Amino acid sequence: MTDSHCHFDPFLDPRDAEQMFRIAESFGSFGTYADEATSDSLGEALPQRFDVGQNYVVRGLDGTRNADPPALSASRTNYFRETYAYGTDLTIPSIGAFMSNNALLASARHMGGSEYVVPAIVYANLLIPGQELAIHTDVPEFRGLSRLNAPQWLLVCMHHSGLFEAWRVPILTCVSWFGNADGGAFTFYPDGADAQRQSVPARHNTAVLLDTDSIFHGVERVTPVAQNLPDITRETRLHFSKGEHWLLRHGEEVRAEYTWDDLRYSISWKGYCFPDSDQHELWLSGTDDLTITDVLCRFEADLSTQGSEPLSQMTPDERATALVGHYISFPAALDASA
Repeated sequence: MTDSHCHFDPFLDPRDAEQMFRIAESFGSFGTYADEATSDSLGEALPQRFDVGQNYVVRGLDGTRNADPPALSASRTNYFRETYAYGTDLTIPSIGAFMSNNALLASARHMGGSEYVVPAIVYANLLIPGQELAIHTDVPEFRGLSRLNAPQWLLVCMHHSGLFEAWRVPILTCVSWFGNADGGAFTFYPDGADAQRQSVPARHNTAVLLDTDSIFHGVERVTPVAQNLPDITRETRLHFSKGEHWLLRHGEEVRAEYTWDDLRYSISWKGYCFPDSDQHELWLSGTDDLTITDVLCRFEADLSTQGSEPLSQMTPDERATALVGHYISFPAALDASA
């Protein structure tokens, strides 16, 4: 990448920015991120991003110490997400113009030094007061392997290991914000995990473009913080009611009520960034795709040179934990600066 990030202020035409609220409302309700499937494609029942959860439970957002009990930590980071578009599948047809925004595509081509930028995914996150997003890197993709057919934690290990760069699909992510919620700044490490952490306010109709697969980032706590954050589990949903109102429901039970001004609303756009036509065609052709077997064999070979226990002799949970522990290193405790 030629630059670590690009900031847009403003991002969209004011009328288009207002339309982003209507899109969320038309979706009806948002489920939690924890509601996504477990990693049972490899036999284990671990959450998709157990790497992030384990680090947060111990160290919190600032990397020092998390004083919250585990149940509260889970509710604090179990935010609400829905996908607006994945490839050519537009769950919300009106998101098409956002997905193909010319200014965004041009910025991605420039930042990534890319000849071809292919819009890939658009999803929305909603955080209620008291929630924050743990420090993490996003889920990358490789030729043949994505979150559609591989555990998310495994894909993250693949990228952090550096063993699969020849197959990685470079992705840039644009995180945009809409609404007037307090707090919830975007915090990130643009110069690397060992450098200074920085924060960008989540102001209405602004955005930042960066490689979130490689740059550690998170969300500072949304305020004002309620005295008791509602218990949020996989069954909890955030429902649009009417006017400006959203209801936090567990089944038929209403546990809290919010307005748009309470909620931190972000929309993330992801685009595949190919440096030239050859790389684009290779991705399209599928002639050099990885398989799960390829990945585990390469990990096995790498770990064997370091005297580690063979992955084949571990249980599925032990294997997943070993790979995450060996290849993913979260940033050390650092103070954030605006």
